[in-house]
Amino acid sequence: MTQPNWLTPEQLDSWLSFVAVVELLPGALDAQLQADAGISHYEYFLLAQLSEAPDRTLRMTELAGATNATLPRLSHVVKRLEQRGYVERVPCPSDKRATNARLTAEGWEKVVATAPGHVGEVRRRVIDALSPEQLRALGEASAAILATLDPPAGFPTRRAESAAGGSTD
Repeated sequence: MTQPNWLTPEQLDSWLSFVAVVELLPGALDAQLQADAGISHYEYFLLAQLSEAPDRTLRMTELAGATNATLPRLSHVVKRLEQRGYVERVPCPSDKRATNARLTAEGWEKVVATAPGHVGEVRRRVIDALSPEQLRALGEASAAILATLDPPAGFPTRRAESAAGGSTD
C-alpha cells in the first residue's frame, strides 16, 4: 500500500490561504451587491453575461454554460429576474425548440448602475491588494487551475470591452 503524497508545510499554507479566499470572497461580493443593488453576485454575473452578448441575448443553454449553472437553477434565476423586469425569455428564431434570454432595457440600466460599485468591491478585495506582479501571477495560477476544472474552457475568463465602459465583472 502506498503512502499518500502529503502536502509540504509551504504547500499546505498556500492551499489553506486559497481555500479561505474561495470561501470568503463570494460572500463579500454577494454582500456588496445585495446592499447596493438588491441582487446576488450570481444574478449580476448573469446580467453581465447578457449585457456583453450580441443583441444582449443568449440561448438559455449557452447562458447556463457561461454562468456555470444547471438549466433548472438558471431557469429559476431567470424567472426571478423576469419578475423584476431585467430579463425576458423569447423563442430562439433559428431553433424553435430553444429559448433565448434577453436583457431588457431595465436590465441594461441595472447592469450600468451596478457595475461601478461591483468593480470598486473587486478592486478593494482583490486587485488593489496585489502588486502588478502578484496580479499577473494570480491570473496565471488561476488559468492553470481552471484548465484542470474546465478543460473545454466554457467558463468565460476574458471579457470584451463593454458599452458600460469596461469589464462588468
